[in-house]
Amino acid sequence: MPSKSILEQKQAIVADLAEMLKNSPAGVVVNYQGITVDADTKMRKALREAGVKYMVMKNSMTGRACEEVGLGDMKQYLNGMTAIAISESDPVAPAKVLKEYEEKIESFQILAGYLDGAVVDKETVMALAEIPSKEVLIAKLLGSIRSPLYGFAYAIQAIIDKDGEGAEEAAPAPAEEA
Repeated sequence: MPSKSILEQKQAIVADLAEMLKNSPAGVVVNYQGITVDADTKMRKALREAGVKYMVMKNSMTGRACEEVGLGDMKQYLNGMTAIAISESDPVAPAKVLKEYEEKIESFQILAGYLDGAVVDKETVMALAEIPSKEVLIAKLLGSIRSPLYGFAYAIQAIIDKDGEGAEEAAPAPAEEA
């Protein structure tokens, strides 16, 4: 039986993880078996840059934290060597980065995830990874708003240019002074 202080430490870790899960829009659970130290270091750096926290902890502790926040269905995926990546703000970021590494490393595997308080399967996580970033979506929206306006402006300018050419041809040439 663990001592009281160790038990309190574990409870604090579970409470911290539960708080992170509750306050985050999305996260992904992976099986990290077979990843090299070099690849793991690069992956962790990419996750940090994307604002994602990546943690390896005991499956039982992760399971308890998931239960506390209503993600009890996640426990079925917590077998073997698992880690959890939690996004602080961008729901797409963990899926994007981890999908890239799943494609590179044969044994690295996305297991499941959660999105807005609901557990989602691997296929949903993979679909989430295909969504462009927020900045790209905003740029596309602005481009689609701007495009018809530019088309209208070019059409008006073409009419003005055509009318201007016709007016020049119709106007008599100025007479030369003698």
